[in-house]
Amino acid sequence: MSILNDKWIREQAQTSGMIEPFVEAQRRDGCISYGLSSYGYDARVADEFKIFTNVDSAVVDPKDFAANSFVDRKTDVCVIPPNSFALARTVEYFRVPRDVLVICLGKSTYARCGIIVNVTPLEPGWEGHVTLEFSNTTPLPAKIYANEGACQFLFLKGNEPCETSYADRAGKYMGQRGVTLPRL
Repeated sequence: MSILNDKWIREQAQTSGMIEPFVEAQRRDGCISYGLSSYGYDARVADEFKIFTNVDSAVVDPKDFAANSFVDRKTDVCVIPPNSFALARTVEYFRVPRDVLVICLGKSTYARCGIIVNVTPLEPGWEGHVTLEFSNTTPLPAKIYANEGACQFLFLKGNEPCETSYADRAGKYMGQRGVTLPRL
């Protein structure tokens, strides 16, 4: 398995729509950087957020996710309460090739502020907006900036295409749009 470079990412974005919209080069003019990098793609967070709250003393249950455990916000700047959590999504829509696995890492700008970005791997054949999980590990409120860089995706090519892709098994998060809550 090898990591794929900027040339390969650009070609896939332009010929097969692997990343839409696609930003050809790193943008960083007064914002947290996003766009194509040497061996990855820095994706942006959209302006849709689900911020966890305990107003109704809800219990977070992945098998029965309660709508009263979060509040929805559409905003340019999301403030995550201390020691709390928010869901968001990428601006970009991804289409992962059958012989590629995509790993996501948080941006160091957020990590240095105690904000952790978590995303499970994007499996071969998966497509959709990526739901991003932001954890504020600090005792202070933390800001997330919409339409700016949030995380970096690394593309790893397998030695051959997988036998069964995410699309083949009709994975439950296939084709997701918007911020997607847990599903059974």
